[in-house]
Amino acid sequence: MTDFAAARRNMVLSQVRANDVTDVRLQDAMAEIPRELFVPRAVRSIAYASEALPLGNGRALMEPRNFAKLVHAAHVKPRDVVLVIGAGTGYGAAILARLAETVVALEEDEALAKEADSLLGQVGADNAAVVKGQLAQGCPSQAPFDVIFLEGAAELIPDALFAQLKEGGRLAALMLENNVGKARIFTRTPKAVSGRTVFDGMAPLLPGFARVREFTL
Repeated sequence: MTDFAAARRNMVLSQVRANDVTDVRLQDAMAEIPRELFVPRAVRSIAYASEALPLGNGRALMEPRNFAKLVHAAHVKPRDVVLVIGAGTGYGAAILARLAETVVALEEDEALAKEADSLLGQVGADNAAVVKGQLAQGCPSQAPFDVIFLEGAAELIPDALFAQLKEGGRLAALMLENNVGKARIFTRTPKAVSGRTVFDGMAPLLPGFARVREFTL
């Protein structure tokens, strides 16, 4: 039988702290939230492995190292309102709920949204709410946000999402180009949106965030 508590501690030591994630609040959240609850039973024994895990319907849970580094780079503050895009079963939203004041967990897959709603309640994430809707459209009814976090990769970011950031707000995403992944933090200023690369990392592509392919004859 897998000792999940020991696996959680080892994950934080070997995949989080060892990769320059120094935010103690984030370390503690990842050490406390039972990641195994958020993945299908068939892969629970490897819930803390250093890889993305399938959730079904073509979706996946991000690798712990990439997730932790991306959250750390977003500098989530205790009074922040956060939008999680592609919440899946709710693991990322549960972690972010420990760091922020309010979390909106956006999910377009009905089965995943229902499971996320149940699991967030189980882990006491009362400040996180699941909203069903198209991922690429964000959640304009709840905007603006201090942080928008993509729980998966993107080839492009729709302008509609940048418009949902507060001034000074950050959008965190793993950007894919030519099968190379770069973690990027975009910050909205009064005049423009600026971006910077913070580390190399990959994740499964989120639906609605693929670049339109052009065909030539």
